[in-house]
Formats: sequence, structure tokens, C-alpha cells
Amino acid sequence: MPQRGRPRGFDADEVLERALEVFWRYGYEGASVNDLAAAMGINKPSLYAAFGGKEELFRKVVARYADEDMEYARRAFAEPTAYEVVATLLRENVLAVTRDDRPAGCLSIQGGTACSTENAPVAEFLAASRLAGERALADRFASAVVEGDLPADADPAALARFVMSVTEGQAIHAAAGVSREDLRQTAEIALVGFAAASGARLPEHTANPA
Repeated sequence: MPQRGRPRGFDADEVLERALEVFWRYGYEGASVNDLAAAMGINKPSLYAAFGGKEELFRKVVARYADEDMEYARRAFAEPTAYEVVATLLRENVLAVTRDDRPAGCLSIQGGTACSTENAPVAEFLAASRLAGERALADRFASAVVEGDLPADADPAALARFVMSVTEGQAIHAAAGVSREDLRQTAEIALVGFAAASGARLPEHTANPA
């Protein structure tokens, strides 16, 4: 009897990349196990043996997405001032949601904003992931208040909610076909709004988007 499991030459990174494309294009519910297995170049028994099931595979794909496609957010958080954090985050987000080599938009939005009752844990998982990013941004702004980079009366949680609402909205617009240039205009307007609402200390020379 043949042994079930990973096929010879199985490359986990490669098959996760292929699965990411399917989930991103069709969402969690729209991506069937048959479609995933075909895109990954493995059979269904191998998929289950290697990843445990569709939901487990999706969670691994989201983790890969966070590590690879969201790397720009980690770079943004490392910027020295709150203004530069937001400028980098908004501008790099525009590039990320309009890449030629990816589906337009964002996996965490298209993957399963709304799911059936059966798949509610998937929608909850994605919502929790987005809120974790918002809390991390609020923590970064709280540090900016302590450092004197933002004024003492700034509201880190409200500012983080505003910035994340913009980036998530940009992803939805990108998926609807809005151009990169139009999204850049929105990002610059949002950056002006952030600066005005937060009282952020501006760099001596604010860079215009390329």
C-alpha cells in the first residue's frame, strides 16, 4: 500500500506561495480543497497530511503573508518619528496593494471579511490579526507621546484606528480597480489629516511620494 504524505521534492515555501494566491483571489470560502491542491501541485491526501486541513493551511498562509508581504509595516514601525511611521506605512501600503505580481488588495481583507457560520472562526481570526496590528500601532504612538514626539493630549488608540481604517480602505479600493496614483493621492491627504489631528512633529523636509 503506498505511503501517504508529502510527495518527493515537496517544497513547503513554494506550495504555501501557491496556496496564498488561491486564497487571495477567491477568499477562504471560495477556495476549494481541490483548487488548492491543484495549484499547489499535490494531491488532497498530501495536503491534509502536510497541513492538517484547509483552515490550518489558511492560517499558515496568513503567517507567511505577514512575514513576507507585510514586511514594510515592520520597517515603518522602526521609523524615528510618528509622522515618519505613518508616512512610510501609508505610502508603502499603496505599493503593496497594487503590486503587479499579486492580486490587488490585501489577503487579510479579501481572505474572509465575511464568512458563513461554519467558517466564522476564520473571519474572527483575520479580524483579530488586523486588530493586533492596530494595537501595535497604538503602542508605537504611545511611545511617541512618552518621548515627546507626539503631544501629551494625543490619543494613540484613536490615531491608530484612523491610520488602519485608511490602509484597509485602500486595500478595498485597490481590489475594486482604483489606480496606484489615485490611492497615492488618498494616502497623502490622510497623512495631512494625521499630522493635523495628532500634532505630530514634522520632519524639516517632508518627502513627496515618488
